[in-house]
Amino acid sequence: MDFLDYLVKQKAVSQKQAKEIKDESVKSGRVTEELLAEKKILLADKMAELKSQFLDVPLKKVVLDEISPEIFSLIPKTSVEFYKIVPLGLNKDKKVLDVGMVFPEDQQAQEALKFLTRQLKISFRVFLISLSDFQKYSDKYRSPEREVQSALKKLEDEISAGKAEEKKEIVITSGGGQVLQEEAPIIKMVAVILRQAVEGRASDIHIEPTTSDLRVRFRLDGILYPSLVLPLKAHPAIIARIKILTRLKIDETRLPQDGRFSTQIGDKKIDFRVATFPTTLGEKVVIRVLDASSGAQSLEALGFSSRDLGVLKEAIKKPHGMILVTGPTGSGKTTTLYTVLGILNKETVNIVTLEDPVEYFMNGVNQSQVNSDISYTFARGLRQILRQDPNIIMVGEIRDEETADLAVNAALTGHLVLSTLHTTSAVGLIPRLLDMGVKSFLLSPTLSVAVSQRLVRVLCPQCKQRIKPDIAAKQYILGRMKNFSPADQENFASEESWQIFTPKGCKNCGERGYLGRVGVFEVLSMTENLSEIIAKGVTEKALSEEVKQQHMTTMEEDGVLKVLKGITTIEEVMRVAEEK
Repeated sequence: MDFLDYLVKQKAVSQKQAKEIKDESVKSGRVTEELLAEKKILLADKMAELKSQFLDVPLKKVVLDEISPEIFSLIPKTSVEFYKIVPLGLNKDKKVLDVGMVFPEDQQAQEALKFLTRQLKISFRVFLISLSDFQKYSDKYRSPEREVQSALKKLEDEISAGKAEEKKEIVITSGGGQVLQEEAPIIKMVAVILRQAVEGRASDIHIEPTTSDLRVRFRLDGILYPSLVLPLKAHPAIIARIKILTRLKIDETRLPQDGRFSTQIGDKKIDFRVATFPTTLGEKVVIRVLDASSGAQSLEALGFSSRDLGVLKEAIKKPHGMILVTGPTGSGKTTTLYTVLGILNKETVNIVTLEDPVEYFMNGVNQSQVNSDISYTFARGLRQILRQDPNIIMVGEIRDEETADLAVNAALTGHLVLSTLHTTSAVGLIPRLLDMGVKSFLLSPTLSVAVSQRLVRVLCPQCKQRIKPDIAAKQYILGRMKNFSPADQENFASEESWQIFTPKGCKNCGERGYLGRVGVFEVLSMTENLSEIIAKGVTEKALSEEVKQQHMTTMEEDGVLKVLKGITTIEEVMRVAEEK
């Protein structure tokens, strides 16, 4: 009787389910336990309990915090993954190793375990562990700190074993730009840093030397967090390795350099944009992590409200005009533009972009990158784009009068133009363009919509806790609700309808209480009334009145709406409001 028959006998699995699992196991070569867990026929813990009875092997729960770091190194990682065996701990005299096995009945695993323990000159005791516990252990085993420390030790061993001249070569490349074999530990270190950033959803990696060590920090949801602290002696080798990947000049340390490279991490192809910067303590590197799959979002997913969504979608339908997005660096402007491009990207239109730099590669879109070193500027590139018979043009940023004038004329002559500016609000975009020399009689017929945005952190759905707002928070909310649309005022008229939460922190969000970010927006459309205001002469009072007439929700008000819906916190909204 095999384990599957035993499960049927114990009425944990039906005859029909058992036959399906057996057939699939024969067809795919996969084991019963994995298929049962994958199909959610039997929970991993219950399965382990029944298997313990079937094999008469004691069941043990894996408690990761109770496994000391030195125990991890007793069984090689390859053996752990291949045989699904876990070192759990040594007895008091360190002569008996407790080993957890997912498949104690596997004779090959038993033989491998005997060989490994003979090498260590110890004996072993076998315990059964669940598949889920093994996966938790495996994730812990891949701890970046442990992998980096292992690589550092190998590097130190190689340095101590070599001659003085060889020590220098370990952290530099030989002639012709070839990497010496001694750099293998550094390759491992850089790979671990990149993988940790991708798996941890970091948007940026900062590698910076201090007076005593090399600090690695990740930007998560807009906030920088320390990740690793490495010996300062590893700094030249890590920088050299990154430059090799990016094909930058390794011997140039006095000038900033930019580049990019791509690599496969898990099942994703990730692009990394690299920028080096010389400091008094050595070169600092910032790496932007660009995951194209995460950039493919809908406008709804970005956080646009129904009113703003309607205004923006109307502008997208028009064959010509300008859609301009404003906000500071890091506010998600590029993501919004790429999302709009994704909607517009069809075989029947010619889309050409001019970017600095190209962040995400998009199939079907002709993307070009400006280069100031050869005088390929936004203005010069925009002139060439107009000769490419475009339907839709995206200009990374309107920085000067010439670019602004060309963009306006492109919109005027039948093109849909997307671009960004640096202003604090959607309303502020109009006087900014006028200050840049755009004629008022040209601005009205060309500008379709102005979008201003910021990013706020989203509460972790698994650990957020509902609270009642204190007096100050309540007054803050009520003060912004006065300008809500009639529908929103009605929806949140009762305090019982307020879904206000506070962050707590759990394993799902890395104990931060937040998971991801969402935009807060304000969207101003070009109306006949706004066109008249521009023609007569823009005043702050006239623009304020127009905002009210359009029922435009400000970024702060949009943020408060997201607070009431339980998406973010008042603190996050107030932080964004202070940026204006």
